[in-house]
This record gives sequence, structure tokens and C-alpha cells, in this order.
Amino acid sequence: MAQASRSPRTAFVLQGGGALGAYQAGAISRLAQSGVRPDLVAGISIGAINAALVAGNPPEARASRLKQFWKQVSARTAWPGLSVWGPAMAPAAGAPGFFAPRLPPFAVAATGSPDRAGFYDTAPLRRTLEELVDFDLLDAGPVQLVVGSVNVASGNFVWFDTAERRIGPEHIMASGALPPGFPPVEVHGEFFWDGGLVSDTPLARVIETRKDAEPMVIWQVDLFSARGPIPHSIWSVEAREKDIRFSSRTRAVTDRIRAQHALAAALQAHAAELPAPLASDPAVARLLSAPACAPLTLIHLIYRAKPYETGAKDCDFSRDAMQAHRAAGVADAAHSLMHPHLSAHDPSEAGMHVFDLAASHEQEPTHDRG
Repeated sequence: MAQASRSPRTAFVLQGGGALGAYQAGAISRLAQSGVRPDLVAGISIGAINAALVAGNPPEARASRLKQFWKQVSARTAWPGLSVWGPAMAPAAGAPGFFAPRLPPFAVAATGSPDRAGFYDTAPLRRTLEELVDFDLLDAGPVQLVVGSVNVASGNFVWFDTAERRIGPEHIMASGALPPGFPPVEVHGEFFWDGGLVSDTPLARVIETRKDAEPMVIWQVDLFSARGPIPHSIWSVEAREKDIRFSSRTRAVTDRIRAQHALAAALQAHAAELPAPLASDPAVARLLSAPACAPLTLIHLIYRAKPYETGAKDCDFSRDAMQAHRAAGVADAAHSLMHPHLSAHDPSEAGMHVFDLAASHEQEPTHDRG
């Protein structure tokens, strides 16, 4: 990108999506190779795990740690497409270093314990996180980490943010505890499920972290695409339905932020004309604040499923699938980094600028300057 007049704050926003998270690992590794280093990384579900691997390692070790994690969890041959209990269920064999099936299966229904109320045991994930993530660095280091989860008892969405609290393996596991496959995770006496039950993207939270008029560049790495072919079989119907369902949440958040940004810019352009009582109204005052329409660049990297993939693509932890997803992330990040639209962009330019430049679906950037 063109040299900005003020150095922007850089953030990674990582959507949930199970085994498709290898795409994020590839994209992040390629961005790191080009010197893109985040000041903040936010994730939900598998995005929270990838985010912890970034925030909990020094820059020079992040790519190797991500590669190690994804190689480890795909070490055994999974059973692609197996979905006995629906899309939430993962391969029957489990994923090494991530989760293992509870045996015998019928015992799950009779445990009477919340931390066993799932078809899989996620204790292996805790051990893997403790091995691959330096939680002292994660909590006290230069990269702010934000992960989202849902309180099972209240149904409320909760953010775990290193700017507000100390985060350990349990917070990361809670963000990815997708029922009924995974049991809820206890954090300080309360139980939490996967944040994707409410929202699969932490984009809005990341933008809310701005404290002043600093420019912000967000690399949003999503795992479900809004655009796709019309399905011609029951297998492709499930895949297309899942893509639409999860991508719609991301689009809704992006559209809302775009509208708020445009409104803030319009109000600030006419701030001097506003009557004092209106300008001091709390809702208007927020829109007149410096962060409300600070320069914002949003760069989409979106995994676009292959024609042969079914609705269980996010459950496929096979080595071949992992490598294909990772390679797609590397390729899309490389293409976007080299694209002339992004190369010519100045992140300090006023307005909101949205880019989707992946090779498989190019489109012109959009700009909202108010």
C-alpha cells in the first residue's frame, strides 16, 4: 500500500469455520512474509485458536507455530464428509491434539456433568495450546487479543479481551466449544459455548477498540463465501446453505459499519451547523467523536469452496484438505498484496474503503467518504 501520512493500526479479524481455519493459517503466514504485523487480532471459534497462535508467539515464530498446529491436528486421515449428528459433528476419529471421541458414545448422555456434555473430549486442545502458545506473551505482549464466546446460562455474548483481563487456554477453548460436539468450557465458575452461535465475526468489536482518529487497516479472513453456484445436488445444497448462513452475518456487520461510518462523516461535515442541544446528545456526540469516521480500510480474504466440497467441509481435518485450504489462503493473500488497487491505496485517506481482490472473484474497491 502507498505510504500513509500516519501509520495505521493493523488488525486481523478471523471468522469461525472449523477445519477451514487452515485457510486463515495460510493467509496469515503469507501476510507475515510480506511484513504485515497486527497490533490486534480477534477471532471466534477456530479463528480464536489461530488468533492465540499469533498473539502468543513472537513475529518470527508465528508462521511456524500455525503450520505446526495445522499439521498436528490433521496428522491422521479423517473421514471426509462424515456427519452423523449434523454439521456440528466432526470426524469420528477426532483430530490429534484437538479433540477425541468419548467412548463409549452412549455414556455421554448419562454423565450429568456440564464439562462432559459433548460427544468429544477437548482436553487435547488445552495441551496443544499450552505447548504452542506463550500465554505470558499473549497477555503482556504488544498484540491485543480479542475472542468471543457465549454464556450458556444467560445466552449473552461475551468478549474476552487482553486489554481488560488475563486470557488463558480456557478462554480460547470456550470460544470454540461448538455444541453438541464439544462440551461447554468453564471460565471462572461460568460455562461458555462457541461464539459463533451468536456472531461468527468480531469485526464490530475490533472497530470499537479505536480510541482516536488513527487510521485502521483490517484484514478480515472469512471462511464462508456469500457468492457461490446454484446447487444441483442435496450435498451441494447443504454446503451452499452453510455458506449463505454464516457469510450473511459478516455482511450484515460490514453493512452496518459502512452506514455508521457514512453517517458520522456526514454529521462531522456539518458539525458547526448543529444546534448545541443536538450536538451534545449522547448518540450524536458519539458520531461526532474522532474515532467515528477515522480512516478505515477493510480487506476481505474469503475462502471460496471447491465444487467437490460438501456441507461437511468445515469438519474435514484430513491432511489433503488442510493443505488445500492452507494453499488457498497463501494464494489469496499474495494476490491481494500484489494487486495494484491495494498497492496504490493510502490507508490515511478519509473514508471507509473495502477491498475484495482475491483471484477467484475480483471486484473494484468501494469507498465511502461521506
